[in-house]
Amino acid sequence: MLKIRLQRVGKKHDPAFRVILTDSARAARSGSVNEVLGFYSAKREQTKLSTDKIKEWIAKGAQVSDTVHNILVREKVIKGPKKNVLPPKKKSAEKEKDKEVVAQAKPEEKKEETKKEEPVKEEVVK
Repeated sequence: MLKIRLQRVGKKHDPAFRVILTDSARAARSGSVNEVLGFYSAKREQTKLSTDKIKEWIAKGAQVSDTVHNILVREKVIKGPKKNVLPPKKKSAEKEKDKEVVAQAKPEEKKEETKKEEPVKEEVVK
């Protein structure tokens, strides 16, 4: 499957990326690139894209990564909403519920342990 994604280039602490077309099955092993479709620099806020080639490859069935999709939407190459690329954070309310569940479970375990100990003592006494 062909994929349009970013490839990091540039120096340390100065990230720059190529927008490339690559075969996702072979690229991890070989590092091969089918075609360079553009350039993106986050720090300098520069973007240079070959819009015609990108549209052509998308029409042929190439998949676009989420980050590249957001860049293409921002540059108005494609239409649609941006995708959320960050994982969702747990809300504080959910954390409080988790703590309550754990707190409730601990006293129940202690009660069960004490109940188990009492009959054992009675049997030993007899």
